[in-house]
Amino acid sequence: MTSIPRLAVLVGSTRTGRNSEGVARWVLDRATQRADATFELVDLADHPLPHLDEALPPRLQQYENPLVWEWSRVIDGFDGYVVVTPEYNHAPPAVLKNALDWLYHEWADKAVGFVGYGAQGGTRAVEQLRLVAGELQLADVRTQVGLSLYDDFEEFRTVAPRERHLRDLDATLDEVVAWSGALATVRARKAVAAA
Repeated sequence: MTSIPRLAVLVGSTRTGRNSEGVARWVLDRATQRADATFELVDLADHPLPHLDEALPPRLQQYENPLVWEWSRVIDGFDGYVVVTPEYNHAPPAVLKNALDWLYHEWADKAVGFVGYGAQGGTRAVEQLRLVAGELQLADVRTQVGLSLYDDFEEFRTVAPRERHLRDLDATLDEVVAWSGALATVRARKAVAAA
C-alpha cells in the first residue's frame, strides 16, 4: 500500500432528532487527530436509498437506480469504516441495514469498527451488524465503543462520553487502521488476479 488508509465514519441513522450525528462527530474529532489515516463523515441522510428492490443481486453490480450508483461510488472509495449505530428494538436501524444490503463488492475485504449507543450501549445492534459484516466480507475488529444514553449523554441528547470511552475509541481506530492497511494488500492481489 503506497498511501495511508482513507476511512469513513458512517452516520447510521436518519431519524429526526437523532444522536448519531453528534456521536459520529465525536468519533471524527478524535480520529482526525491521527496521522496514520484520513477520516471523512458519510451521512446516510445524504444518501436517500430506496428499500432494496432491484431484481438482480448486489454482487452483480448492475444497479438500475442512480442513487445506488452514487452510493456505490462513495463506499468504494474508502479502505475501511467506523459505523456509528443506535440500537432500536434490540437491532440496528433499518436504514443502516438497507444501506449495507445494497452493495457487496464495495464492502468486501475492508475493515469495519463499531460505535454503538443506546440504553444498553448499542451492543445488541452491533452484534447483529457483525453477522452482516461477515457475509459482506468486511473484517470487523474486536474492540468497540458502547455509549449509554444514561451515562454518556447530557439529558439524553448531548454527547458527553466518559473518559474510558476514549480508550475504547482509540483502540477501535487502531484496529481499523491496521486492518485497513493489511486488507489493501488483499484487494490489490485480487485485482491483479482478476486482470
